[in-house]
Amino acid sequence: MARLYYNPFMKKLTIEDKTFNLKDIKQLYPAVVVKTGYGDETTEMSIEWIDTESKGRVEIVSYGVFIVISDKEKHSFLCDSRDELDMLISQIAKQLQ
Repeated sequence: MARLYYNPFMKKLTIEDKTFNLKDIKQLYPAVVVKTGYGDETTEMSIEWIDTESKGRVEIVSYGVFIVISDKEKHSFLCDSRDELDMLISQIAKQLQ
């Protein structure tokens, strides 16, 4: 599971060994990584879609929190279960308060 560290004096977010300046983050979102059906290819899907529309039609590979800094820089923090993802989201929320 990802480990978070918080620095109360700077507006930063730390997940595992990566620290981000909040002002540099363009997107921060949770998602589910699913198989597309084409070989080993995967894609991200919204958790809301998985919860309401998927009806078991997709194979979940992992859950994750994704941070986009730019078109060329994206960081993925993957979890093995929905419970782990929920804990990670809770820890991130505490840092952002």
